[in-house]
Amino acid sequence: MRAGITAFGRDGWNCLVRVALVVGLWLGSEVSASPFTLFESGQVRPLALSPNGALLFAVNTPDNRLEVYQVSASGLTHRLSVPVGLEPVAVAARSDEEVWVVNHLSDSVSVVKVAPGGASGLVVRTLLVGDEPRDIVFAGSDKSRAFITAAHRGQNVPFNPQFTTPGIGRADVWVFDANNLGTSLAGSPLTILTLFSDTPRALAATPDGSRVYAAAFHSGNRSTIIHESLVPNGGEKAGGVPGPNTNAAGVPAPETGLLVKYNGKDWLDSLGRSWTRHVKFSLPDKDVFVINATANPPVQLAGSAGFYAGVGTILFNMAVNPVNGKVYVSNTEARNDLRFEGPGTFAKTTLRGHLHESRISVLSGSQVAPRHLNKHINYAACCAATPNAESEKSLAQPLGMAVNAKGDTLYVAAFGSSKLGVFATAALEADSFVPNAADHIELSGGGPTGMVLDEARGRLYVLTRFDNGLSVVNTSTRKEIAHQRMYNPEPASVVAGRPFLYNARYTSSHGDSSCASCHIFGDFDSLVWNLGNPDGAYTRNKNPIAQVPPEFGDDPTFGQDPNFHPLKGPLSTQSLRGMANHGPMHWRGDRSGADAAPNAQPNSGAFDEVAAFKKFNPAFMDLLGRQAQLTPAELQKFTDFMLQVVYPPNPVRNLDNSLTPAQQAGKDFFTNTPTFFHGPCQSCHKLDPNDNPGEGAFKGLFGTDGKSAFVGTAIFPKTPHLRNMYQKIGMFGVDYPFGFLPPDPFLGDQVRGFGFNSDGSLDTMFRFNSGFDFHPVFNSVGIPDTPEGRQAKRDMGEFMLAFDSNLAPIVGQQVTLTAQNVSAVAPRIALLLTRAHVGECDLVVKGRLAQTEVGLVYLRSGQFQWDRSAQATISDAALRQSCTGDSALTFTCVPPGSGWRIGVDRDLDGHLDGDERAAGSDPANPLSIP
Repeated sequence: MRAGITAFGRDGWNCLVRVALVVGLWLGSEVSASPFTLFESGQVRPLALSPNGALLFAVNTPDNRLEVYQVSASGLTHRLSVPVGLEPVAVAARSDEEVWVVNHLSDSVSVVKVAPGGASGLVVRTLLVGDEPRDIVFAGSDKSRAFITAAHRGQNVPFNPQFTTPGIGRADVWVFDANNLGTSLAGSPLTILTLFSDTPRALAATPDGSRVYAAAFHSGNRSTIIHESLVPNGGEKAGGVPGPNTNAAGVPAPETGLLVKYNGKDWLDSLGRSWTRHVKFSLPDKDVFVINATANPPVQLAGSAGFYAGVGTILFNMAVNPVNGKVYVSNTEARNDLRFEGPGTFAKTTLRGHLHESRISVLSGSQVAPRHLNKHINYAACCAATPNAESEKSLAQPLGMAVNAKGDTLYVAAFGSSKLGVFATAALEADSFVPNAADHIELSGGGPTGMVLDEARGRLYVLTRFDNGLSVVNTSTRKEIAHQRMYNPEPASVVAGRPFLYNARYTSSHGDSSCASCHIFGDFDSLVWNLGNPDGAYTRNKNPIAQVPPEFGDDPTFGQDPNFHPLKGPLSTQSLRGMANHGPMHWRGDRSGADAAPNAQPNSGAFDEVAAFKKFNPAFMDLLGRQAQLTPAELQKFTDFMLQVVYPPNPVRNLDNSLTPAQQAGKDFFTNTPTFFHGPCQSCHKLDPNDNPGEGAFKGLFGTDGKSAFVGTAIFPKTPHLRNMYQKIGMFGVDYPFGFLPPDPFLGDQVRGFGFNSDGSLDTMFRFNSGFDFHPVFNSVGIPDTPEGRQAKRDMGEFMLAFDSNLAPIVGQQVTLTAQNVSAVAPRIALLLTRAHVGECDLVVKGRLAQTEVGLVYLRSGQFQWDRSAQATISDAALRQSCTGDSALTFTCVPPGSGWRIGVDRDLDGHLDGDERAAGSDPANPLSIP
């Protein structure tokens, strides 16, 4: 929060404090200084038109709402704002009066009834689906079947996710019959299809509704890692790591693992040497799946007709040509087969300026034809100041697409370029197009994520995420003719800093890459990169080092080199989420504020996260090829934004925040049982959600105390946090690297090429070897190979997957109460109330009673506060009893501190929403008051 306050400004913060004081009159000590929590969810399908073209529906992701606009020849007129779930990222209109919204953080789908002309709107049903749903389409013979993508996990799934079983798909498509949703709490899906890929994202349907295409998100590119112990020591001449094996000053590099890539026959390194004998699994790289949407129930097509491989590394969106049926897939292709950052003076070649390629892959019949959107770039040349003639022709991070009814024109939202690209589909399919800035449409708002075509009016409507706005484009003149912003509750520091993560036109020399090329929507890309710099210097590690027991001597490094060699070897991409309050950055902690003493928590020296993040500035030149680093003012904006992004709730842990017996046993071992180092795991991997050197969502330590620690690897790493282990499921099978157990047998097809540790070489939380589950890291700290020890390892693995996060698992969960489902939803409402009462979330209620729009927030006195100052508080029982007739109330657990804003005072101007509506002022405008 510290950084956010700096950028928000003294006047803005003082205003917020005054509002908090007003809120405090209602809530007493319950109010928090953090009314907004930043998740940075990626939008997938942010806009939809009603079938009659009269209404435009837009997801307002930061404000948890569906915005409804009347469409006319003169433009867009805002009519309605409907509260939905947390972080809505996709919307689809089933009819002129029914709209479905996918809520990424709430693991839900809101079914919204809209009155003619957008006069009113109401969530009438909340469906519960798997973790982090992303997209929705309607298909089937009568378009009544809803298809929704979600991760193969989550508290609402009716199956065992089989986290420890090799060869399990991690991508689900939930299918509902919109005419028969069932009476159960979650809704009754027709089927849940599991696809053989990692977490899914995009969907597309054929115009006749017979086929649905579903795409993986982090699809990968058939690359994996060979563990360091299997690579001969001595560098390239000895058959080991390809050179250079020293830096420019001649300091020998540490022995590291080795990146390899599958060529269709063998696993090869950058020198073309085969390492196939050491890879104990295969990566079929199934990217896009074909579903028969009219089957009962819908099924993936059999055999090779059921999927496309080799489409891309990160798949964003899809569109179907309505005339020829070809499918366009926007994607980026990672070049992690290349090595090194920096100018390449010593290594000759580097990744500089060529991390990814932005593409649209064309799927036709059984063929996949990738089309590089920026084939004009001369990657051998670097690094011109931006903008330049080359960079202005580039399109970065292609997201949403739209194809006109004739099938001859494709529009693509270039998120990182703040433009729309316009392509003749025939030229795209033939790869005969010539990149040209004249074929781009500039957008004033920045960061376009998706669009819809309104061909009857010759218009294109685009959502611009940088400013949370809507652009209207004339398709004849290819010009933006209007732009308006939706209400945005984000702090000014978030809006100001966001472009520095994504804006490739400004941050890269070629105009095609940004920090978000690898840190997808502020997270990671599920890949491993070798980003050493042979021209760099060998430097001293100034971070504090965890102490070892006295009997091991005075050397906490065990003789291992703790310092930073510029050739650090392959390391997996780390998330940019949750960095606040967790000390030095990067696996080695080599991005650190340790130059400034003292090194003591909180927020000084090595534990100054602001100073640490600013150490990333050289990457704009050394990786993105920019001619200069960001200015201090720009870097401060980027830092203020990035350090506010938090991790979502853990989707494996029970919603009541309890642990299963196995998870509890694992936590007890983690916390209390001495290991080989005599201290428990907690000694280094500190878990203390109540540790509070930060504020609000920034408090707590989640697996690290920020210090460096010996773990027997080629690098001397900072102890890593453990909040995202559940995201790394899917690699099984290693040539066991430590010598005292045989290697795994060949385990067949898997969905990921990288595992859990710093270089991704350890395959899973559980090892499958010699007939028992095994975790090599657990064994290395002295858990014995006995029945009791093996059970302890299993329990520890269970706990790692359910590891605490910044927010309790109940945050985001919701349910809709109507007169028809009282008994079905009662247990879930009781759960939400219980978790709110103990402070794990704020509980808000939004909806309609007797034709009146209402909002409420739960007070821990046991009462609900209305959004009208004249109304007395109401009990839970009385509130539920009031939901009669066609009333509907949606209960949602929101992040602590945000309940007042989301529930009763949207713009935090001190005037309750209901009072503002009654007086004719705008609840979404702090300058409009009664």
